[in-house]
Amino acid sequence: MIQEINRNVSSGYVAVLALLLATGVGIFAFVKAIQAQSVVQIILLTLVLTLISVAYAGFFMVNPNEARVLQLFGKYMGTVKRPGLRYANPFYTKKRVSLRVRNFETEKLKVNDAHGNPVEIGAVVVWQVVDSAEALFEVDDYRQYVHVQSESALRGLATKYPYDVHEEGEEALSTHLSEVAQRLRSHIQDRLTKAGVKVIEARISHLAYAPEIASAMLQRQQATAIIAARKKIVEGAVGMVEMALDALSKRNVVQLDEERKAAMVSNLLVVLCGDRSPQPVVNTGSLYT
Repeated sequence: MIQEINRNVSSGYVAVLALLLATGVGIFAFVKAIQAQSVVQIILLTLVLTLISVAYAGFFMVNPNEARVLQLFGKYMGTVKRPGLRYANPFYTKKRVSLRVRNFETEKLKVNDAHGNPVEIGAVVVWQVVDSAEALFEVDDYRQYVHVQSESALRGLATKYPYDVHEEGEEALSTHLSEVAQRLRSHIQDRLTKAGVKVIEARISHLAYAPEIASAMLQRQQATAIIAARKKIVEGAVGMVEMALDALSKRNVVQLDEERKAAMVSNLLVVLCGDRSPQPVVNTGSLYT
């Protein structure tokens, strides 16, 4: 595995002055050689000026949050990260690698969740190159590699969670967003480490049931909501009935036998749990007739 080596190179500003001075001296000497009609000096100075012109190819610019990977005839020589005008061996190739934070959104993928229900899911991945050598030499195209591996990790994660919670204590894609996001980031990072990439953040950006089951799942969600609401209503009604019976007993407002208590409980539960407002019936006779 090829890992990044930080390389310190010469300042480009000093090299500019040196090469300009060498160029001026070489041209002056070349003119003098022509005037003197010295063939040997002309040939030597021609070679010198040619080398000086080749040396100008050693200049390169490093922008902030950018790296330049140096290679000499295919051999990795190091990475320059210090910004500014720099100078290195003119025979080095200097490949530019951005170290800026980037992000992309995956396509909407259709996968089956942990319960086999088809869902549509998409994610946003924020990433950054941290090892320029691995990014260039360990994978063919690190940008494409990030996209493909991120989608693969998202598919794998979606199959391990249900869309909604069906059992107490169960984690789901729609309810445990932070936990799912942390696991998604971890899964993507495991796949991208060899490419010299750091995953800063990964989170779900789109989540929905597939169109073919969306209406059925909507009815299921509505039924679940109704059942949960009814459960709360019944729990509250039972508590209110219990409070009413205790209050009547403590204050000696009325003495009720077990049969009348049962009738009272039944009436109160009907009133408290009914969907519609109750219609009162006035009893003008005896309680036992």
